Amino acid sequence: MLTENFVRYLQTERRFSPRTVRLYEEAVTEFYDFMEMETETTEGISPQHIRSFIAYGLDTGHSARTMNLKLSALSTWCNWLMRQGRLASNPVRKVPRPKQEKKLPQFYTEKALDNYFDESRRRVEENPDDFRIFRDRMILVILYATGMRRAELCGLKISDFDSKRSLFRVLGKGDKLREIPVPALICQEILLYLEKLDEAYPANPEGKFFLTDKGAPLYLGFVDKVVRRELSGVEGFTGKKSPHVLRHSLATHLLNRGADLGSIKEILGHSSLAATQVYTHNSFEQLKKIYVTAHPRAKNGGNHGN
Repeated sequence: MLTENFVRYLQTERRFSPRTVRLYEEAVTEFYDFMEMETETTEGISPQHIRSFIAYGLDTGHSARTMNLKLSALSTWCNWLMRQGRLASNPVRKVPRPKQEKKLPQFYTEKALDNYFDESRRRVEENPDDFRIFRDRMILVILYATGMRRAELCGLKISDFDSKRSLFRVLGKGDKLREIPVPALICQEILLYLEKLDEAYPANPEGKFFLTDKGAPLYLGFVDKVVRRELSGVEGFTGKKSPHVLRHSLATHLLNRGADLGSIKEILGHSSLAATQVYTHNSFEQLKKIYVTAHPRAKNGGNHGN
């Protein structure tokens, strides 16, 4: 079937993640169901059909972001059909994308993170023989110190840490390898963690950097649970508690402290500078708050001296 070949193309040639492959396949299936057509049919695909599909999705409560994702899936599908000689042109290119609200990335304050790391350090010191406490803290230390994605953290191996050069080698999206520097103090903590890891789990055939309580490789849901549990109840964490917000936090804090966008792009493993530039909005919002607080003409409606 065409869809099976398309899925194989996404997996092998485009090397999309399993989640992206699933979403793209679902979008194509939904489009054909909407048009009441078989997926083997390609002649009836037109810009009008796609516009109707998007309009229907928006009318039934789907967000503009969701429908834009489906448009991307359909565009990839049509490009693939063109490569197969089954379609003359890509009709998606003639369909305007729904406008979606630009949401600024959430991030934690440096003070909130200081609160967490101070508190978790105390817990480690009070429970020196509890490896789980040490491991859970280390998961958050590395997420924030490096800006790694969840999947990158789960795939991390002991051999990916270069203590001599103080860095991690990370295999990111599209199998792109990048090097992320690690501060000296964190390197010391990592070396101590690795000693404890070897003691707690001497049988670690794959050389994984992190293991679950049962000694299995880390998985995405496990990382989510650890982050939520670690940040719950800590002063300063009132919103969403997730690994991705830790990644946003690192980028925002680096920018606020003078790091250039190009360097942040390399650390985060973004494919383009545009993906990194969103963090400048957070910095500008912080600048506005400082300005309003400090500027003499910004107080009391600007009536000072009148």
